[in-house]
Amino acid sequence: MMAIEKKTCTVSGHTIAYLHSGSGEPVLLVHGITTYSFIWRKIIPSLAEEYEVFAVDLLGCGDSDKPVNVSYAIKDHAEQLKEFTDTLGIRKLHFVGHDVGGGMGQILAVRFPELLYDLTMINTVGYDYWPVQPIVAMRTPIFRQFLMATMDLGAFGLIVKRGLYHKEGFTPELMDLFMKPMLKPGGRKAFLHFAKCLNSQDLMEIANGLRELAVPVLIIRGEADPYLGAVISEKLHREIPGSLLIRIPTGGHFIQEDEPEQLAREIKDFFKG
Repeated sequence: MMAIEKKTCTVSGHTIAYLHSGSGEPVLLVHGITTYSFIWRKIIPSLAEEYEVFAVDLLGCGDSDKPVNVSYAIKDHAEQLKEFTDTLGIRKLHFVGHDVGGGMGQILAVRFPELLYDLTMINTVGYDYWPVQPIVAMRTPIFRQFLMATMDLGAFGLIVKRGLYHKEGFTPELMDLFMKPMLKPGGRKAFLHFAKCLNSQDLMEIANGLRELAVPVLIIRGEADPYLGAVISEKLHREIPGSLLIRIPTGGHFIQEDEPEQLAREIKDFFKG
């Protein structure tokens, strides 16, 4: 099994952490708002057998810096990801995005198509069908103050458990991973700042561009995702030329936990196809 190394680089003056493993064509794994690079830990070993894998911690997440005086809007994250790839000297890559990471992939595919071999979106946001509960609630000032005080007392655990199809996967060890950034200085403030910055207009601005994409696109939908509805993946599939839609009945929102082997297999088959 390939070793997984934790590394850092500097993007726009901020330290960005990422996991690195394998060799071959580059693959960039981009997480969603409630997670960070750990969510790919069961996927990386399989991909790293044939590819060079980079699993980034977005600004404000995981072990990356957590300033709250900059925008965490997904279009700004997308720009930071472009700078991240430039910093590492990556000229072309396979992009795999989950949740809002999928939205960042849409923006990059429209604005920097030369960067992508292909785009894979997993339980992705799209168009103006998001943000959804409970993220919307986190943008309310009084609720944000409540979460600042109670997030480590179970509120976050309810979000995670609901997002899993296989409930037996909801373990103290998994919650330790989810909660790790929240326990660091500025962690909860950064998480709530991320929620506050989300704006569906970022994706509506590039909706027309999706209809003209020449980049190969795979859309993976966990049918048991309670947060992001099937309408998103179905509309993306309908409007992106030649896109492939795969449905996994036993996948919740955190499908990387529910069906990691199938997910890795579908992604690698798509890369090769």
